[in-house]
Amino acid sequence: MGGVPHSHRGDHRRDRRRQHRLRRQRQHRCRCRRGQGREVTGGTAAEPSGLRGTYLTCPEGRLHVYSAGDRGSPVLLLSGAGIDNALLSWRHLIPALSPRHRVLALDWPKQGRSRPWDGRATHERLLAAITQVLDHFDLPSAALVGLSQGGALALAYAIEHPSRVDRIAALAPAGILSFPPVVHQALWLVAKLPLLSRTLPSTMFRSRESVARFARRALFAGPVDDFDDVVDEIMAEVRVAGAGSSDWQNASIGPLRMRVDLRPRLGEVICPALLVQGDKDAGVNAARTRAAAALVPGSRFVLLEGVGHWSSRQVPDRVNPLIGAFLGEGQGTMDAGDPLG
Repeated sequence: MGGVPHSHRGDHRRDRRRQHRLRRQRQHRCRCRRGQGREVTGGTAAEPSGLRGTYLTCPEGRLHVYSAGDRGSPVLLLSGAGIDNALLSWRHLIPALSPRHRVLALDWPKQGRSRPWDGRATHERLLAAITQVLDHFDLPSAALVGLSQGGALALAYAIEHPSRVDRIAALAPAGILSFPPVVHQALWLVAKLPLLSRTLPSTMFRSRESVARFARRALFAGPVDDFDDVVDEIMAEVRVAGAGSSDWQNASIGPLRMRVDLRPRLGEVICPALLVQGDKDAGVNAARTRAAAALVPGSRFVLLEGVGHWSSRQVPDRVNPLIGAFLGEGQGTMDAGDPLG
């Protein structure tokens, strides 16, 4: 039979995909350079009103940034790793902050609308993405609010680029953890074997029921008002991106120790910092976060009782006023926190 020889079909398919991707990048380049946004539509759940979206063209693909609010000090929201995106983490915080702040929320490379993306989304590349966002929106500095992976990157960015960070709020931050040797070796093995790093998460996310079970056990520690919406949003991300550990997660684990361990340098953070931790978090131990906060000069630690890892979705009625007050909005009080440093 005619057609492309089997040994070359893969090359032709890759070429066609690459050409299609380049065409899409060219279509958005002019709009991105002009800094024009677009009203965001679509999605599995109603999106906050007044939300705009902007694409930043990069050699690897496009970075997508949501924006809301036109006045007040700038705030950049940084979501977590794996099956997450800007709206998944910050759906409730964006409208809470936008009346008094210029709010930006970044879809990390390979998450949300920042796809397709050629290349690895490593620690260094994600730090560079923060710089690209600040530069694109002509912001000399901004406050950073990060969850999990985003919390680690907010802290790391404040260490590496102190003049560009006004203040930090880190919720259940990664980058401050270490594990017993046996556990560490198991995590490293999973990270280094693509078959395992794809297969294990795919098993956890194989159905809506399994996603709901995972969310209840790993992400939340109590009732969530919009739990069904959360599950639907996770399922939508899985359908588009597949299930798997992020490049950042996999690259942060070395054979003998964590490659991303911010604790030795937390004393270099010079901006006001708030570390928030749920006491029922299945992934980040509250004692670890409290100890990390003690290393950041003048920081404040807040423990949320009865709360799991994804505090911004489990208890937005507690998290939003807390973050708003820290950013100077005057929404709520910081009485629940312990001043440290």
